[in-house]
Amino acid sequence: MSYFHQDHHLTHDGASLWYEVRGESTRRTPVLLNDGLGCDGFIWRYLWEPLTAARQVLHWNYRGHGRSGVPTDDTRIGMEYTVEDLARLMDAQRLDSAILFGHSMGVQVCLEFHRRYRDRVKALVLVCGSYGTPLDTWHDHTLLRVAFPRVRALVERAPELAQAITSRVLSTQLAVEFGIRTELNPALIKRSDFAPYMEHLAKMYPLYFIRTLDSAKDHSAWDHLPHIDVPVLVIGGEGDKFTPVWLSQRMAQYIPRSEYVFVPGGTHTAPLERPALVNAAVEKFLARVDGA
Repeated sequence: MSYFHQDHHLTHDGASLWYEVRGESTRRTPVLLNDGLGCDGFIWRYLWEPLTAARQVLHWNYRGHGRSGVPTDDTRIGMEYTVEDLARLMDAQRLDSAILFGHSMGVQVCLEFHRRYRDRVKALVLVCGSYGTPLDTWHDHTLLRVAFPRVRALVERAPELAQAITSRVLSTQLAVEFGIRTELNPALIKRSDFAPYMEHLAKMYPLYFIRTLDSAKDHSAWDHLPHIDVPVLVIGGEGDKFTPVWLSQRMAQYIPRSEYVFVPGGTHTAPLERPALVNAAVEKFLARVDGA
């Protein structure tokens, strides 16, 4: 049976970070999976098997996400802390370097981590994400950027009420169907693959979601793209509305040594919609990284 371990890492400011390690340790560089905002790992479902067949894989939950807790001061949430948490988690696992995968907001995490700790990054796989300021490009307009301050104020003022509303609304079958039909490709996505995301979002404390988004909305690694000095695979979904595909194309254009994979019909959940295409691209890329 392949190695499998789950545990928590306690940060210096009191956040208990959940992580899991799967696959046997080999000479090949391990992979480290970084989720999107409000996610706890649903996007990696079809990548686990091919990744763990050749190397060890570490996946974790950000502060306030999934099974991870928050620090004693629960305002200490956001990009600054996420990147440092990742570095400390690698230290605890004795990982000198890793191949970083990022989905959605996880792309920003990966890029910022490379900016600060480039010697610890062997390669990057950037999936359906942006280099920064995601509220400026969501659905190709700035409506969410304009509305966000009011939403944030409401959640900060009444977090328990916000939780009562989101837990009730997002946990319904109607919410799952609505998400699939309005944001994803219903001809390609399986309901059972998307439902775990909605289940996690319904349980997540809205205050921590909002504070994480508040940090990500103003973060940008655009200026760092030309300075990335490791192999990079960029994957973009044709119909992605959260992070429109032109963002992926633009990243690939400005990052040296990058490769770009376009997923026809794919959306923000392209790895679940066309797993064969995405898995094949990832395996070929990792084989080149291993052989370099």
